[in-house]
Amino acid sequence: MFSLSYRFFCGIGLSFILSISAVQPAFAQVFIDREVLENPYPNKESEPVADKTKQPVDLQADTLSHDEENGIVTASGEVQLVQAGRILRADEITYNLQKDEIIATGNVALNEVSGDVHFADRVVLQDELKTGFVEGLRSFLVDGSRFKAEQGERSGGVKTVMKDATYTPCKACKKNPDRSPLWQIRAAHVIHDEEEKEISYRHARFEIYGVPVAYTPYFSHPDPTVERRSGFLPPSIGYKSQLGTMVGASYYWDIAPDQDATIGILAMTKENPLLFGEWRKGWSDARLEIDTSITYSEREDSTANAQRVTQDAETRGHIFAEGLWNMNDKWRSGANINYASDDQYLRQYDFSSEDVLESEIYAERFDGRHYGVIRALAFQDVRVDDFADQPDVLPEAYASFIGDPGSMPLIGGRWDLEVSALGLRRAGEKQDVNRVSMNTGWERRFVSGTGLVLNMDADMRGDYYNTRDRDVAAFGSGLSTQANETRFFASLHNEASYPVARSFKKFQAVIEPQVAVTLAPNISVNDDIPNEDSQDVQLDASNLFEADRFSGLDRIEDQSRITYGIRNGLYGYEGSHADIFLGQSYRFDEDDNPFPEGSGLERQESDFVGQFSLGYKDMLEMNYRFQMDSQDLASRRHEVDTYLDVGRFYMSSQYLFADALDLFADALAETNIQESREQIRADAGYYLDKDWRLRSGIIQDLGENPGLREAYGGLDYFGDCISWSVDLERNLTDDETGDSSTEILFRIGLKNIGDFQRSGLNAVR
Repeated sequence: MFSLSYRFFCGIGLSFILSISAVQPAFAQVFIDREVLENPYPNKESEPVADKTKQPVDLQADTLSHDEENGIVTASGEVQLVQAGRILRADEITYNLQKDEIIATGNVALNEVSGDVHFADRVVLQDELKTGFVEGLRSFLVDGSRFKAEQGERSGGVKTVMKDATYTPCKACKKNPDRSPLWQIRAAHVIHDEEEKEISYRHARFEIYGVPVAYTPYFSHPDPTVERRSGFLPPSIGYKSQLGTMVGASYYWDIAPDQDATIGILAMTKENPLLFGEWRKGWSDARLEIDTSITYSEREDSTANAQRVTQDAETRGHIFAEGLWNMNDKWRSGANINYASDDQYLRQYDFSSEDVLESEIYAERFDGRHYGVIRALAFQDVRVDDFADQPDVLPEAYASFIGDPGSMPLIGGRWDLEVSALGLRRAGEKQDVNRVSMNTGWERRFVSGTGLVLNMDADMRGDYYNTRDRDVAAFGSGLSTQANETRFFASLHNEASYPVARSFKKFQAVIEPQVAVTLAPNISVNDDIPNEDSQDVQLDASNLFEADRFSGLDRIEDQSRITYGIRNGLYGYEGSHADIFLGQSYRFDEDDNPFPEGSGLERQESDFVGQFSLGYKDMLEMNYRFQMDSQDLASRRHEVDTYLDVGRFYMSSQYLFADALDLFADALAETNIQESREQIRADAGYYLDKDWRLRSGIIQDLGENPGLREAYGGLDYFGDCISWSVDLERNLTDDETGDSSTEILFRIGLKNIGDFQRSGLNAVR
């Protein structure tokens, strides 16, 4: 290989180093120190010393000529010039050392440090390839976006001004690269400011397959490297039968690196405009988010005899706020505020479908295996129908302490301690409750050499209640409106299982019988202890072996009993599985059963509960949970969840059947629902190809009042530079009024430009 190098050694002069080998054809390489060539005699005061921050140039070419008198280097034949991380390739490059000017012609390509690549017919560059003039420019940004221009000027290495230019993020057609892309922006001038990270256009036309469809004298958007920037967001367009045609516009404000906001308006043909906004602020150890809206409009409400009336127009709105403060490595505190002006507002304007809004302020501590929290909560019931009052929680305090395994002397195992205090407050002369509870326990696990697994759990608990304005002290009952009561309870819960497994070539079979014996005294249930948190009782395979099947603390499952069940399963080594569980519990004493009718535990022998699970790799998951009457095996509850993903097709479904008796065992007992519930929900989608997808879904009521409740269908397109979707949704029982409603939801997204969001405030925000 033939190489020629120029280097300058301070105080010596210009040295030539020549080496010859016969490995490859003629090849020249030159390292040029501009400081030497511009000032070969730096010791002379009359000669200025060049800027030592200038980066050296690495020039490679098949042939090379050097005009030392004029300071011009000419390279040709697969020329490559590298300076300050930039790489310039061309058929021929002329480098004027005195002017610091590079002229490249023929198949010119410039690789930027950022990863952007520029192609041109002719390029004139100065200032370490940062400034220059370009003819026939074609630029490819790191994200795949493309520029094309007749001429371009680049200055400072950060700004490019292109004339008669186009921009598109769409990939070029492989079969016909010169074909117009799906969409592009054509403008008289396109300016890409890499320092400001902005692309702006003068006299811009939006084209689809080369056909102009829109014009604007000025347009700008952030370049692909920007994550966020102040500016108007794309509008939302949609239709909802109760609101009419909707058009939303919003402005995003990038206030600071740790703070931003969005402010917008939603205009509707059937209602007054709605203003909305969101503000977010972050600190090193805290954050705060506020989401709010306001409007002035009418609303429909129902009277005591279920007739619908239209309320006069009034100011309506909502506020959602969330704050969190990480005080130190053990303490954190926060607050959540959720409020709506009326029951219908959130659903009417698509902000939320929650039935009960919860607000709280709290502080909590984490310390190894220990945890503590104190908080206050308030609830707003936004269901349209009238339900039981939601009490405020003021305050609630809870602390949990758990010992290390093996920390108990002599007997081994670990200890635990739970302490809680609760205050429930209702407006007016309605029941208020104060409760203090403490529970201490011991737990140990034994595993024998033959595989028998034994878990022992001993607990002691004490409760104190103070109740005012008691519900049971109705007029004429003769009961006092205030009561104080204490309660003590102890239990021993022993659970044993004996799993037996056998391995086969592709799976393992497991049979695991389980039995638990719970020893506990009989305690009396009296009216002095209210039931605030133990009304929701649902027996299933997940809680059958619990020591206490009540969900809260106000009710205790007392007396001794035995629980038994068996689980059989096949477990494939590649993730597939099939297992089934069946179990039941039996109380030793038939009297004084604390469970309500319909819970599945109201008799001496409980209902049978079971679960069947099936999974095949990542393609199929099914979970079937059931409850059957212990006397006649009648169905009490069935729940089936299924997910299927096969190639281009996927589907999910949920089925629920709950007998009317079972409904009265949970929170639905306080509603006006008195019939059995049976419902199925199904969602499915099919990918026509990698870019197109069809979707549909239904909610069908199969109960005593059967019928379709909700249906939707959608079509999605996912392109490399554009995506869009359209949805048609039909609600046959609207949550806010009971009427039917229809929504048409539309979204279109342009890569690097923005998205036209779906209708409703969920999308505009």
